[in-house]
Amino acid sequence: MRIALGVGGGIAAYKSAEVARALQQLGHEVQVILTRAAQEFIQPLTFAALTNHKVITGLFSQTSAQDTLSSAVEHIAVAKENDALVVAPATADLLAKFAHGLSDDFVSTLYLAFTGQVILAPAMNNAMWQHPATQANIEILRERGCVIIEPDSGWLACGTMGEGRLADPVRIAERVDSLKRQKRDFEGEVLLLTAGPTQEPLDPVRYISNRSSGKMGYALASAAAKRGARVLLISGPVNLPPPHNTEVISVRTASEMRKAVMDHLAEATMIIKNAAVADYYVSSVPQQKLKKTAARVSLELDPTPDILAEIGQLKGDRLLIGFVAETQNLLEEARRKMITKNCDMVVANLVSQEGVGFEADQNEVDMVIRSGQVIHAGPADKREIAEQILDQVAVLRLTIRSVESPV
Repeated sequence: MRIALGVGGGIAAYKSAEVARALQQLGHEVQVILTRAAQEFIQPLTFAALTNHKVITGLFSQTSAQDTLSSAVEHIAVAKENDALVVAPATADLLAKFAHGLSDDFVSTLYLAFTGQVILAPAMNNAMWQHPATQANIEILRERGCVIIEPDSGWLACGTMGEGRLADPVRIAERVDSLKRQKRDFEGEVLLLTAGPTQEPLDPVRYISNRSSGKMGYALASAAAKRGARVLLISGPVNLPPPHNTEVISVRTASEMRKAVMDHLAEATMIIKNAAVADYYVSSVPQQKLKKTAARVSLELDPTPDILAEIGQLKGDRLLIGFVAETQNLLEEARRKMITKNCDMVVANLVSQEGVGFEADQNEVDMVIRSGQVIHAGPADKREIAEQILDQVAVLRLTIRSVESPV
């Protein structure tokens, strides 16, 4: 794959040389574009020696009239020649330019002309990263399809501790490489995916629920659709926009979710059961609002249907992925659930950790596979975790189907 590597002007620019080398070691051809500010931190000669390619340092870098004309449209040629645009570090300035369509240098002009995959690895001071303007720009770019490789936490060049360090160069290169491999690897598959919480009524205005935001399930739905799957997303109540190119079936209660799953199960070739379904419901819900009194109120709760277990009995040759959220004994519970529910893989997350899991934008999981293998992922943005989960689903699919249909 041919990659244009944009380098923004920050102290992390020196790590871009490692990014370029890591991409080359994975077999990619790299051409580097330096902003003017980046050249204050690292010289073009470094990248020219590493990549054996011309390093672009500005929109107008030639001298003769003919060369100046060629240089003026060079961003168009570079956009056509490369398969991916990687910007590492992506500074707050570059993120703002990209988000709002400003183009006053080669990197920002190239971004507007580029029609392929864009991967951004931000790096900056933690206060700048957390500023609402930066986060708003990040969301705009995500909605446009840019892949964001979240910065790491640790000591920053300014002497503070926090989130803002450029992600590990090897991780950046591997993420870029995974985009090449995955492209449309789920074409022809129909993914039935559940997400979000359920709400079990106590009376006409109150309900029992949980802290699930639906972010992990929606990230999985969006990623699977981009990889070519037809996605049937059965969603409990969430405050999220429908993922692009998915079919969303909205439900509220566990029984409604069960019915929707069973109604569409025959269409599915793969099932991911990510929803945080309530374990209990009130079987006899009052028709009127319960009034507050001084007396204690007791509720009788009945168990909700075990949707995952029922799918496990009916799954046939379909791939079945379950999720488990625990506060202790995580792997033991994941293995138990995999066996009792007849799953091919269980994704386990420890919800007692601060900043990951329920309601958070990040997650950290262990993927427990029926073979006994355990694969750790994160902490990382849920979109990145979704890609890593689907990578394992793709491997499982090939393994299971090769066993079922030996050559």
